[in-house]
Amino acid sequence: MNRTEFETQAKADGYEIVDREMAAGHVNPEHSHEFDARLLMLEGEMTVTYKDGPVTYRAGDTCALEAGTPHAEQCGASGARYLAARRFK
Repeated sequence: MNRTEFETQAKADGYEIVDREMAAGHVNPEHSHEFDARLLMLEGEMTVTYKDGPVTYRAGDTCALEAGTPHAEQCGASGARYLAARRFK
């Protein structure tokens, strides 16, 4: 998915979008959000660990998390730049 497609769909679905970066090797331990989240990777890579195991996302990949979903995040060796879309319930 490209940036334009992601932004168009997210906005149509009521999401706010922010451009974010995480440093190389950065780890966010297990947590959850009070909002639904969608992510479009722009550069680098990020591994998100869910209850069922880890999934690595790279440029062009997307993921979606419902509010309250436990997960952890870890950036790859070159960090990560991504669009984060949030929709508060």
